[in-house]
Amino acid sequence: MAQYNFTAPLFFMINYFKITLLLFVLSSCVKDKPQDVIQPQVQLTTAKKVYVINEGNFGSGNSSVSLFDSGNDAVIENFYQSQNTSSPIIGDVAQSLSKINDKFYLVVNNSGKIIVCDNQFKKINQITNLSSPRYVLPITNQKAYVSDYNANAINVIDLNTNTKTSSIPCSGWTEKMVLIYNKALVTNMKRDYCYVINTITDSKTDSISVGINNGSIEIDKNDKIWVLSGGDNTNSILGKLSRINPLTNQIEQSFQFSNNDSPNSLCLNKTKDTLYFLNGGIYKMPITSNALPVTEFISNGTKNFYGLGVNPNDYTIYAADALDYIQKSTIYIFGANGAQKKYFNAGINANGFYFE
Repeated sequence: MAQYNFTAPLFFMINYFKITLLLFVLSSCVKDKPQDVIQPQVQLTTAKKVYVINEGNFGSGNSSVSLFDSGNDAVIENFYQSQNTSSPIIGDVAQSLSKINDKFYLVVNNSGKIIVCDNQFKKINQITNLSSPRYVLPITNQKAYVSDYNANAINVIDLNTNTKTSSIPCSGWTEKMVLIYNKALVTNMKRDYCYVINTITDSKTDSISVGINNGSIEIDKNDKIWVLSGGDNTNSILGKLSRINPLTNQIEQSFQFSNNDSPNSLCLNKTKDTLYFLNGGIYKMPITSNALPVTEFISNGTKNFYGLGVNPNDYTIYAADALDYIQKSTIYIFGANGAQKKYFNAGINANGFYFE
C-alpha cells in the first residue's frame, strides 16, 4: 500500500501531463488547420459560373479549383474538395480545366493525370499514363489532344474510354492549342515553332516560325490565328505577336516587343476583335491595329499578375494576383473600360479561368 500511495500522485501527474499535451496538440492542429478546408454553406444561383484553376505549390499537392458565382458574388474556394469529400485531393499542380461533352477535364501536371468530373464536378474517372500534361483540346466528340511539358509529343485521348490511345511526335514543351479547318495549331515553349497537326491523320504536317517561348494562341473573328511568344530575355531574344493565315500556314503580320518585355497569357474578348495580354500590367490591342500598344490598359501597380481571362459572356476581365506565390491568390475583376469592379480570394497560384 505504501508503494501504491507513493506512486499514485506520479501516476496522476503523468496522465495529467499526457492529457495536457494532447489538448495542446489538438489545439495546435486546429490553429494550424487551413481555414478553407471546411467551406461555409453557399447558396448558388443559376447565373454563369467562373472556375479558377489554382496550381498550388510545386511538390506540395495543394492545388485546388475555386468557384465564383457571378449571380451573387459567392465564392467556394475549394469547390473540387466540397464536391468530392471522400477523395478531396486533386494532386500536384492543377494546370488547366476544359469542358467536353458535358464533362470537366481537370489537368494535373506534375501528377501526370487528368481528372474527369461530371457536370456537378464530382470525379467519375481519371486518365493516366501521361507524362506532364498541360492542356486538353477536343478534336471530335470521341477524341482529344493533350499537350505535354516533357513527352516530346501530343497525346491522343479516347474520350469514350478515357485512355491514351497514341501520341504524335512534337519535339519540345507543347502548350496551348486551337482547332480550325481540321488542323490543330500547337504552341511550343522550348522551340521557335508553332506546330500544325492534321487532325484526320493525327500527324504533324508543318511548323510555323513564331519565336521562342510561344505559349498562348487564339482565333479571332476573321478566323486568323494569333500566337504570342514571350522571347528569352536571358539570351536577348525579343518576344513576338504573330498573325497566321490557317489556310496557308503563313504569317501575315508580326509585331516585335522591346527588351525586357515578357508578354504572356493572350486572350480575346467576346466579339473576338480585341486582344488582351499580360506584360507586367494588362495590355489591350484591337486586331486591326498596326502596332503594339505602348501603354498599359490596366496597370499592375504592386500586383503580381499571374493569370488572365476575359469572360465571353460580359466582356469582364479577370486577373489573378499570385502575390508571393505562397499566399492565396486574389482575383480582380475589371469592366470592359478597365475600371476595377470587385475582387475575391482563390487558391494558391491561380493561373487561369474556365468560364461557363
